[in-house]
This record gives sequence, structure tokens and C-alpha cells, in this order.
Amino acid sequence: MPSYKKIFENNKKWVAKKKATDKDFFEKLTHGQDPDYLYIGCSDSRVTAEEIMGLHPGDVFVHRNIANVISNTDFSAMTIIDYAVAHLKVKHIVVCGHYYCGGVKAAMQHEDFGILNPWLRNIRDVYRLHKDELNAIKDEEKKYMRLVELNVEEQCLNVIKTAVVQRSYLNNKYPIVHGWVFDVRTGELIDLNFNFKKKLKDIQEIYNLGLSKL
Repeated sequence: MPSYKKIFENNKKWVAKKKATDKDFFEKLTHGQDPDYLYIGCSDSRVTAEEIMGLHPGDVFVHRNIANVISNTDFSAMTIIDYAVAHLKVKHIVVCGHYYCGGVKAAMQHEDFGILNPWLRNIRDVYRLHKDELNAIKDEEKKYMRLVELNVEEQCLNVIKTAVVQRSYLNNKYPIVHGWVFDVRTGELIDLNFNFKKKLKDIQEIYNLGLSKL
């Protein structure tokens, strides 16, 4: 059976399984969504948001792109964040990278990747900001893993630079921004313990958009 036809067979089995445990499962989905989480992750096919979090349809609002980058000129990312915060009222925003990320690896190479160059420059900028720390790591794999982590932290900062996140937190005390890494070798999620409140306070000297300060 061709792979695409197999997908429809899988879908029928999934529907039957869901109905077997909750006959009203799909009826409930028609009533709207009320997720607590916005998950911003990599498009890598090995890393699926709900599955690694052990959650279900309706629990997580998801945005994925190459290397979980948050660029202020990326209207897709900006509208996702705005909708999740202003309309869905999510309580948590998770930026989740993963070890052995192809986008991060590409950004470490001295190569011309054509149309990918502007996107990879976001990650290369992270390397530039942390060049001393990264260049001091002689083991290339460990350097690679550390850049994955630093990229997550910098993208968390990019999330909290947005007006909608600052405004919502100052008014409502949510959302909280978290930085995670998924280890594809073990299947484990690693919390980088991103200190959201401190980071928000630190960046407000420059990135306060006319809002109240902490």
C-alpha cells in the first residue's frame, strides 16, 4: 500500500480508538480550543509537540519552523504569538529546541545555503553573541549541543520582547516563557530553567514598549 494511503488507514484506526475511550471526543473538539500552552518548536519530523509532552488535541497551540527561531520580521511567528496570548489567553509559552538539530548544525558550517542563509543568520547571530563561550568548547559535539541550548534561550528573549507578551504579563501575570530542549537520544525533555521574570525585568531597559515596568 502506498504510504499516503496507509496514512488514511492509520487515521481510521485513530478515530476508532478515540471513540472507544470517549464516544463524544470529536464532538467536544467542535466546541473550540482552550489551550494553556503555546509550543514553539522545530519542524524536525522527529519532534512532535503533543506526543513528547504527553498531551492531547486541544491542549497545545503549536508553531514550528526550522530551529525554533522567533524573528520579529516573521509575520507567521508574530501572529501566532499574538493570537495565542491575546485571544487564547495561554498561560505558558514554551520554546523547545532539540539536540542534533539540522538547522543549528547548518548555522555552524561555513557554507552558502542559498535561500536558507537569511534564516540561518538568526542562529549565527546567537553564536556571535556567545562566541567566547562557544569557542572555548573544544569538543565539536558539545559545542553543537550548547548552541542548541543558547539558541533556545535567545528565542525566549525574542518572545518576551514582544508587546503582547509584556502587556499580558504585566496585567495578568501570564504567560510565563519557558526554554526546553528535547534530547532525541533519550526521549527526555530538559528544562533550561529560563528565569522569565528576571529576564523580562532585565530587557525592559531597552525593550519596554511604553508599558509599565516590573
